[in-house]
Amino acid sequence: MRGAAFYGLAALAEIAGCYAVWAVVKLGKPAWWLLPGMLSLAAFAWALAQVEAAFAGRAFAAYGGVYIAASLGWMWAVEGARPDRFDLLGTALCLGGTAVVLFAPRGG
Repeated sequence: MRGAAFYGLAALAEIAGCYAVWAVVKLGKPAWWLLPGMLSLAAFAWALAQVEAAFAGRAFAAYGGVYIAASLGWMWAVEGARPDRFDLLGTALCLGGTAVVLFAPRGG
C-alpha cells in the first residue's frame, strides 16, 4: 500500500508541475507559476524514488498507468472535461499493464 501512496503522490506532483508550464505557455498565466511548478516536479521525482522496487525502470514503467489515470482525473477535476468511454477504456488497459509489470511472478 505504501507504494500506491507514493505513486499517487508522484502523479499529483508531476501533473501539477506540468500543468504550471502548460498554464504559462498555453493559458497566458504569469511566469512566476513556473517556480511552484518546478518545486512540484522535484517533489514528483522524490516521491517516485520512494517506491519499493528492485529496478528503477520497472518502477517507472508501472508508474505510467498511474500517471494516465491521474491525468484524466485532473482533466475532470481541474479542467472540467469529463473523460469519455475511450479515455476510460484506455486507462483500464494501461492499469492492467501496470498490474502485470508490478505483480507478475518472477523467478529468483
